[in-house]
Amino acid sequence: MLAYLCGPIEFAADGGKMWRRKLTPFLHNELGHRVYDPAEDEKKSLTDEEAAHFREWKQTDVERFRRVLRKIIQFDLDIIENKADYVICFLSGDGAAATSGGTSSELTFAYRKGISVYLVTDLGLDEISGWMLACADRVFSNVDELKKFLLERYGREKQAPLWRV
Repeated sequence: MLAYLCGPIEFAADGGKMWRRKLTPFLHNELGHRVYDPAEDEKKSLTDEEAAHFREWKQTDVERFRRVLRKIIQFDLDIIENKADYVICFLSGDGAAATSGGTSSELTFAYRKGISVYLVTDLGLDEISGWMLACADRVFSNVDELKKFLLERYGREKQAPLWRV
């Protein structure tokens, strides 16, 4: 199974990397799942030049920036559509959630494709977009609650009977 890790990157203080780095070993080791982390895969399908310069092009060459971002959007949505078994989204109260366009788009796309969305947030429900809440199958107030759920839902002992003949 493949988990797609969704959440703010561009305006997140750490580029959205720390929560993903902390959760990935659990998904690998406890569940045996693969992970796609868009925050770590900065190259995607970009050329070396695009990967190195696209952020500066936002200020200096907006059309070039848009072309590169469209490649990133296509790449990430292809993974959700064709490879992801579920999406984990993390929204924190650091303000990045309010400025993230990609996060709500990825949740909407996953919802539309019938892919399970698990939302982890320390925000109050009144602080989260109703749209994002509607796309989520389950909402968790912390990562430990998510882990407990994932173990119950996808744990190896739950999956083992599926492989017996």
